[in-house]
Amino acid sequence: MALSETDLQQFKSQLIKQRIEVIKAVETGLQSEETVELDQARVGRLSRMDAMQAQAMSRETGRRLRKHLVEIDTALKRIMDGGYGDCFECGEPIKPGRLAANPATRLCIACAEELE
Repeated sequence: MALSETDLQQFKSQLIKQRIEVIKAVETGLQSEETVELDQARVGRLSRMDAMQAQAMSRETGRRLRKHLVEIDTALKRIMDGGYGDCFECGEPIKPGRLAANPATRLCIACAEELE
């Protein structure tokens, strides 16, 4: 079943909203990803290790956010190109409920389960 124009506009709106939120989160997290420079004379080893761990976690979060941004941009492009809502693997339509849960998804449930 093909998606209606109303559904496409709703998913597009959700994707644009998510895109704005992800961009804000990436910008906020960039400062946390910067190199940790602590004065060893003033700060103990454990504090430096904590700071380095926090930095590593921030970098991973940033990586995941940037990956999600690419997924959102790809979904928006598929809306413009007319291929939105079709599974990348099998070509079958993705159920609207799945798209509502994650408008950037590329796979139907069956193909997603096969990849796991």
